[in-house]
Amino acid sequence: MKTQIKNLLTVLEFNPDTVSSQTLHKNDAGSITLFTFAKGQGLSEHSAPFDAFVMSLEGEVDVKIGGDSHLLKSGDSVIMPANVPHSLIAVTDFRMMLVMLKGK
Repeated sequence: MKTQIKNLLTVLEFNPDTVSSQTLHKNDAGSITLFTFAKGQGLSEHSAPFDAFVMSLEGEVDVKIGGDSHLLKSGDSVIMPANVPHSLIAVTDFRMMLVMLKGK
């Protein structure tokens, strides 16, 4: 595999009134996906069968995990545990990296 350097602040543009995503890497162990959310956009409550690591790269987001609200700002991160309902709503235009950690 050829080494690729990517600036995560420029790979994916913000689009008005939308959530956009781009998978950066995927294998049997999990995936790394970049997301952008226009202000006010989000993901409705759902759960995943694996732990998920979220790192805020730019902007602010309200993340609800198991009913508890957390405000993430640039540079903050959180782990959303497997099978626990969670949702996100962008307080400002927001960019994040999501790492899904498949495991036992």
